[in-house]
Amino acid sequence: MEKRWVFKHVPQAQNIESLSQAININASLAALLIQRGINTFEEARDFFRPSLENLHDPYLMKDMDKAVSRLCEAMDNEEKILVYGDYDVDGTTSVTLVYGFLSNYYENLEFYIPDRYKEGYGISKTGIDWAHENGFSLIISLDCGIKSLNEIAYASELGIDFIICDHHKPGDTLPAACAVLDPKRADCNYPYKELSGCGVGFKLLQALCIDLGLEDELLFSFLDLLAVSIASDIVPITGENRILTYQGLKVLNESPRPGMKALMDISGVSKELTINNIVFGLGPRINAAGRIAHAKHAVHLLIAKDQDEADLLAEKDK
Repeated sequence: MEKRWVFKHVPQAQNIESLSQAININASLAALLIQRGINTFEEARDFFRPSLENLHDPYLMKDMDKAVSRLCEAMDNEEKILVYGDYDVDGTTSVTLVYGFLSNYYENLEFYIPDRYKEGYGISKTGIDWAHENGFSLIISLDCGIKSLNEIAYASELGIDFIICDHHKPGDTLPAACAVLDPKRADCNYPYKELSGCGVGFKLLQALCIDLGLEDELLFSFLDLLAVSIASDIVPITGENRILTYQGLKVLNESPRPGMKALMDISGVSKELTINNIVFGLGPRINAAGRIAHAKHAVHLLIAKDQDEADLLAEKDK
């Protein structure tokens, strides 16, 4: 593979000196930081100490108000809600995040992962038919749906609404869903464009917490899933993703959920978990469930609350 070096301009000496003195580091390190867009004490502090306080307001995302309104309406009216996600790591962690969090507050809830070989990627007509046959009136799609125009239209004919949470680049026309959350929408002014699918699902839940006055502590306990999603989907670990990954790694290393602990044990992780461990250890094992059997097994593993159950499920998916 041909590689191309990109040389950045050397910053001005006065800027190097100013940052070097502000954060008490040598000139070489200060120059490297400036080349990465870090010019002030505050920017350096946020870079070296990523804080959840610096996450963006989820309501800056286009259609977030519509998404939260429809979700709250469904919960108030006790509608059946289906959490629908793709079969890869980003999709299964997204489903685990949204289903796992909402199940603490709402019972009329189920999740659905399409079969890799029978249904293929994204929203499937088979999945919509299953939802209709089982009485679901709202589907939250995660890591998919942004280009499923025909499928969303078909669901609408059956009386099923969609909240789409996706991070892929949209086509020229958006699906006729009741809400389309995607920071890559041309008309979306959300400040950070590189969220994973799980990240968009997280922002929906963050907005829901604001609307319902819920504490963030429970939601932040799911950041381990977000770190795995960001690392495995190879999205840039910059900006908001850097905050979410940093905090997610803390959760993974300090208080991993049983399913993650089981995967870490099988992967042979005996010391502090890193991004490399996720990319080459945890991620492939989660992804394998959809290739060998069915990705729903990965979700069952990740939502397991008992360590013995998680260990057993991890052995099956190994």
